[in-house]
Amino acid sequence: MAAASPLDSAWECLIDNFSEFQLATVVTFLLHESVFFLSGIPSLLFERFGLFAKYKIQKKSNAPAYQNRCVLRLILYHVGVNLPVMIFSYPAFKFMGLRSSLPLPHWTVIVSQILFYFVLEDFIFYWGHRALHTKWLYKHVHSVHHEYATPFGLTSEYAHPAEILFLGFATIVGPALTGPHLITLWLWMVLRVLETVEAHSGYHFPWSPSNFLPLYGGSDFHDYHHRVLFTKSGNYASTFVYMDWLFGTDKGYRKIKAIEGEEGKHL
Repeated sequence: MAAASPLDSAWECLIDNFSEFQLATVVTFLLHESVFFLSGIPSLLFERFGLFAKYKIQKKSNAPAYQNRCVLRLILYHVGVNLPVMIFSYPAFKFMGLRSSLPLPHWTVIVSQILFYFVLEDFIFYWGHRALHTKWLYKHVHSVHHEYATPFGLTSEYAHPAEILFLGFATIVGPALTGPHLITLWLWMVLRVLETVEAHSGYHFPWSPSNFLPLYGGSDFHDYHHRVLFTKSGNYASTFVYMDWLFGTDKGYRKIKAIEGEEGKHL
């Protein structure tokens, strides 16, 4: 019998000390909070102290009090909305096949499932987000997220509770369909959080993912969505650029990029 890998041993220790319910709810929540705030706080500090100013997409900055307001409301939303949703949705995930036992899935299974989640989430998010930009839904729901026309990482999850549930469906539908192992669900959550925090960071660095990953939108693509009027914003997709290209909702962004490119040639 082959010796257990360090990862297998660590996972066995985890499932020996916590029930699956605890892992899928409380530990998932704590993991989300850790990744979200640790990845989101840097851009807040960059903006507050004027760091990396040449990489900041917008020259405007949020006042410290406005940043603090966002953080406090996020904590309220996460504890009052996200945590209860995780707790009450556990039976549904269990019914759909979620498991935490050994053996762990092969890396090819994990990678293929997460790629499927990204593509499916992006498709559903695009249409849901586009619907939120209709007049009534924007006024009563989505305008909360757009209170921050100059986004920073933590604003990625600053939204009306109804929107958290509405667009949160796009994030969980993939895992619900495939019934993944809990480690796959965790990796998906971590990558999705890092992606949306980066897209809302307000900074476009030479090492930003969009400079290397084909079809990836990133901060420059999404920042445009925040800084123009809701009726003209476009760039509705969460991760990739092809949905907006296919349906012509990136024309304003492409026009501005073309103008910037022409201006750059004459400098």
